[in-house]
This record gives sequence, C-alpha cells and structure tokens, in this order.
Amino acid sequence: MKTNGPWKIKDSFEKYKNPWIKVREDQVIRPDGKDGIFGVVEMVAGVSVLPLDDEGFVYLTKEFHYAVEQDSTEVVSGAIDNNETALEAAKRELKEELGVEANDWIDLGIINPFTTVIKSPATMYLAKNLKFSEANPEGTEKIEILKIKFTEALRMVMESEITHGPSCVLILKAAEYLRR
Repeated sequence: MKTNGPWKIKDSFEKYKNPWIKVREDQVIRPDGKDGIFGVVEMVAGVSVLPLDDEGFVYLTKEFHYAVEQDSTEVVSGAIDNNETALEAAKRELKEELGVEANDWIDLGIINPFTTVIKSPATMYLAKNLKFSEANPEGTEKIEILKIKFTEALRMVMESEITHGPSCVLILKAAEYLRR
C-alpha cells in the first residue's frame, strides 16, 4: 500500500483533468487509523517574477481574474511549460506579460501557497538590470502594467491591496534580500 507521510493510500481516482489542473480523490487510511477520503487539486508548477529597475520601481500586472471575480494586482506569474526550466519560464512570462527582459536573476525560493488540498509550487525570482520592449500577452490576458516604487508595492502588500499569495511572499522576500 502506498503511503503519503502518515496517510496510507488504498486507491486513487482522477476526477477531472485539463491542461492546467488535475483533481483526484484518494481513498485513505487516516493517521488515526480510520478510513477516509482526501481530495487533491494538482496545478501545473509555476513561476512568479518581480522586475526591479535601477531607480527603485517595480512593474506589476493588474488584470481581471475569473476565479476570484475581480481585478488583482500581482507580480508576473505563469505556468512552467513542458520541457522548460523554472528560469526559462520566468524569462518567457516576463517578456510575454510586460515586454521586459532582465540580465540579472535572483532565485528567491519556492512557495507552496495552498498546502492543505492544492499542490501548486511556484518558484520566485527577483529580476534586475531590465530592458524594455513590447509585451505580447496571451489571448486570455488583458493586462494593465503598473510601474510603482518598490516601497509602494510593500505598502500595498501590508494594506491587503495585493492579495495574491505568491506576489505577497515574493515582494516581502525581495525586500529582505535587498535589505541585506
């Protein structure tokens, strides 16, 4: 019998799948020894990028997100495509969404924003030494580009004006990285 930490998995059933997410239901023996079920949503791994220019400005996206039914201000984020490294995906997403390329990339680690039932790791990068060109967002994206001082982005996180989990963590980690 397969195990997952203190859980024993008796059986696993894929309930739904599309190119971005997979939903499964596991028949389990819980840590207390009782039978149970556990639902898991697996999302494609992703990246989040905070571009910072030499004058202390960051470039964020503001776009409507269908699932939360509202506009959201965020760092550049997207999925890692097949056969692509996290860094390659970060570079592609930054170019696609903002029309920005960076010479310096600082890996600020991985975040798992929803550890209870959603598997959705995102690798976070601080991008510096920027070059600007034309953005080329996907057809599902209508992006407004925001150029704001990094201190303003920090304030927006602390005032819950930025609520996207990976964006909040990346902005706070970047502040600590830059402080050192």
